[in-house]
Amino acid sequence: MKRALAILLFLSAPAAAGTADHGTLSCVLENDLFYNVDRHYTNGVRLIRVPTRDAETPRWAVALARIVPWFPDRGDIRHGYAFGQSMFTPRDIALAEPSPRDRPYAGWLYGAIGLGVETGRQLDLFSITVGMVGPSSLAEQSQKFIHDLIATTEPMGWHTQLHDEPGIAAAYQRSWREWVTTTWSGAHLDFTPHVGATLGNVFTYANAGLTMRYGRRLPHDYGPPRIQPGQPGSADFAPTADFGWYLFAGLEGRAVARNVFLDGNSFRDSHRVDRIPLVGDLQWGVVLSWRELRLGYTHVYRTREYRGQENRDNFGAFSVSLKY
Repeated sequence: MKRALAILLFLSAPAAAGTADHGTLSCVLENDLFYNVDRHYTNGVRLIRVPTRDAETPRWAVALARIVPWFPDRGDIRHGYAFGQSMFTPRDIALAEPSPRDRPYAGWLYGAIGLGVETGRQLDLFSITVGMVGPSSLAEQSQKFIHDLIATTEPMGWHTQLHDEPGIAAAYQRSWREWVTTTWSGAHLDFTPHVGATLGNVFTYANAGLTMRYGRRLPHDYGPPRIQPGQPGSADFAPTADFGWYLFAGLEGRAVARNVFLDGNSFRDSHRVDRIPLVGDLQWGVVLSWRELRLGYTHVYRTREYRGQENRDNFGAFSVSLKY
């Protein structure tokens, strides 16, 4: 908890330095409890801060954006910060000795910094994420605290979790907001394809997908934020004068070369399973916005990630974004 508070204070420091530097705060919660299960990717939480467009872009962000060869030469340069924790468990958390054919217990505590260039119809994002896998992620303490709080099954196998390992992941993603049209009812419809790749000892994969949105007063953003790996979104958004809403649905496919939470530790012997190299997500949900507040809910359906996995995964993602 002390580590978490220290990182949050660090991320908030730029806002306290000057009254003009305000922006967007977003919180994302992903959990399988929404669908009455408790397994595999069981919980993720992520806090995101994006400074306002009116704030002066730091010199390091401008310089880095101009040297990244695939970034557009023109566009608004944005940057942001994130802090989060994810946890993974086998199918049956009541077993003190989990099956060797089931996925390992694992946690991931991380901080991230992101840089983006937006042209109005295209968004390029580059991020660096660093953190810790293993007991130092505090995932065991977090899950046991929550389970004790809600008086549900105590997870018994955390002593078998992956060992401590520093983690890093560099990710790039490009999204195009295209094919915007007005339907017969006066609502709007748009499609946003995306491609990307992530490289690191935590995740290494290439991804591509498409998101469709339909609703009144579609904002110029790229959907609600999600936790990696998952469909892209945007922590930032444009406030609306009145109530707005839209429905969305999306598909993403990933060709996975490494997932530490399935492949096990990089440099030490640990529990691991036989990873499936091709994984797909299907998602759908709703976004509600009113002035400086945006709420989003997403249902995610994920294909099997390792051989021997009995069921495909379903979990929910709830996000709150606030202009301050």
